[in-house]
Amino acid sequence: MEEYLMRPEAMPTWGQRTALRMLNAIGWNLYFKPLPGPHGIAVVYPHTSNWDFFVGLLAKWAVGLQFRWLAKDSLFRGPMGAIMRYWGGVAVDRSAPQGAILRLAQTMHASNWFWLAITPEGTRGYRPHWKSGFYRIALAADVPVLLVSLDYGRKIIDVTRTLTMTGDEAADMAAIAHVYDGVRALYPQDAAPIRLGDPAQRADGARKQA
Repeated sequence: MEEYLMRPEAMPTWGQRTALRMLNAIGWNLYFKPLPGPHGIAVVYPHTSNWDFFVGLLAKWAVGLQFRWLAKDSLFRGPMGAIMRYWGGVAVDRSAPQGAILRLAQTMHASNWFWLAITPEGTRGYRPHWKSGFYRIALAADVPVLLVSLDYGRKIIDVTRTLTMTGDEAADMAAIAHVYDGVRALYPQDAAPIRLGDPAQRADGARKQA
């Protein structure tokens, strides 16, 4: 894996070199492998602290790629909408979750480049399972899933491993869990188990968003 270790002197731009030097200065190493195509889902795990955002943002600047993120459509109204989109935001109509997934899949493939970053835990506090949105989007769009890990135990950000979801939920989640085996959150007690909620829990979550 050492061939994927990013070094400041090898970065093509001043901004990338600066971001990587800042990561290295606070003890982190970043491993990056070129993405398998122009479209996909980037799952970021674990997410138990506000520090995750800071570390992840430096990593994003270091690799120099534009990752998108989701937010409810009401945040995109008026002048703020243009700013949200400039920052990489994508509006989602939470009142129609299934339709939103299909529209998002179409938007993804209509774009020259569209990698969507998702934190499947959905919160920094403990929850007993992952939210299923990343999985449903990956299947609907038929795109790979990049498994980004923030390992506070070894101070490593790993952006090298991708999987293709098969639709066999148990097998897919087991493969994801294998990739994240040994990765430690800043607050391990708050890291969600790597499994999806049962169908009843997902339906209840969709109704609460409506």
